[in-house]
Amino acid sequence: MQDEPTPAEILETVAQFLRETVMPEMQGRNAFLARVTANAVDVVRRQIELSPAADAAELARLRALLDSDGTLETLNAQLCERIETGAITLTTQGLKDHLWETTLAKLAVDQPNYAAYKRVHDQTPQKT
Repeated sequence: MQDEPTPAEILETVAQFLRETVMPEMQGRNAFLARVTANAVDVVRRQIELSPAADAAELARLRALLDSDGTLETLNAQLCERIETGAITLTTQGLKDHLWETTLAKLAVDQPNYAAYKRVHDQTPQKT
């Protein structure tokens, strides 16, 4: 197994190449498509870097909240069903925190430059 460069580092290099080399040479639709491609590569890189830990944390919160075991997919379906039936509401201990943490984790992958996310992220103590 080759340790370096990591898949995330390779993707970062591809996005950088698109932005710094390809895009300046293009105009119009092709420049736009190169930007979209670079952004997509960045999303995939962040998924590789952040999703495993975020998914594990989400799964742990769901197990505690639902007092149940299962996959992330099945527990999310169970949570949706309980919310829909009113078995769990925003007054249920842990639900608001779970929804907030899950949303922040997804924004970290999809939209880390979103102004509201950045404000919250910059104000939240980072776990080490």
